[in-house]
Amino acid sequence: MRIVVALGGNALARRGEPMTAERLRANVRSTCQALAGLADKNELVITHGNGPQVGLLALQNLAYQDVAAYPLDILGAETQGMIGYVVQQELSNALGGAREVAAIITTTVVDENDPAFEHPTKLIGPTYSAEDAAEAAAEYRWTIAKDGKAFRRVVPSPQPISIQQAPLIKSLLKGGTLVVCAGGGGVPVRVDQTGALQAGVQAVVDKDLASAALAADLSADTLIMLTDGEYVSENWGTPEQRDILTASADAISELKFAEGSMQPKVDAAIRVARAGGRALIGPLDRLDDLLARNIGTEIRPDVKGGIVYVKK
Repeated sequence: MRIVVALGGNALARRGEPMTAERLRANVRSTCQALAGLADKNELVITHGNGPQVGLLALQNLAYQDVAAYPLDILGAETQGMIGYVVQQELSNALGGAREVAAIITTTVVDENDPAFEHPTKLIGPTYSAEDAAEAAAEYRWTIAKDGKAFRRVVPSPQPISIQQAPLIKSLLKGGTLVVCAGGGGVPVRVDQTGALQAGVQAVVDKDLASAALAADLSADTLIMLTDGEYVSENWGTPEQRDILTASADAISELKFAEGSMQPKVDAAIRVARAGGRALIGPLDRLDDLLARNIGTEIRPDVKGGIVYVKK
């Protein structure tokens, strides 16, 4: 089976933890051990987020003022290299070297006229208090948004059109290699009328939407989006909350979810389901239960009744 697994931020950096190299490796090691059984028996592609890491690199970048700060596209490529390296190594170790694992730098074609550039929503970097967020916004001319009880920087997140390295990834899978790619949604780029690549776009593509585009390009059977929530929930956080067990693409498309967090996952699942595949959204630490359909949300092309809710 050909499976794309999108790792959420909790697979790399847990909320409240220092973003050190040691914590990154420890979290990735635990994640890869959980994925080992799936990776051993399937054609597996692993994608991952980079929000905290790219924001941290941007801050570190600003600290050295003798040269102009590197743009966001280059920082995104840096995170693909550093996170991909650790995932590649730890997954290979978890499999005892039984499978080849390749991490590649991936570029994602976007439309420079995407309306997302006028409405930044993608959370990146560390969290701030209200006071510190206001100071950072004034000093760096950032857009700031609330993230739970804290605040974070937000940047544009345009829709992915295609993953340029999809043919290469498909060839690697056919040869038995496991692939780590599309880190942070891939570096967003434009392609001119001659097909030549232009300088990267100053944005961060949502990794779930990029993973869905990749899954469609690869004709994958399943997209698994691993997060820290147990289900996709209608009216989340209210007395009317209802957890969704299974839904059709059309039915769930009528509902609205938190922009910048759950909504991109649902949009990604809809894209995969409408291409004929299925998508699973659920907790990383219960992957076996998610695959057995004991937890998490499944989105398919068709579901009798449209939506099946978890029984209380």
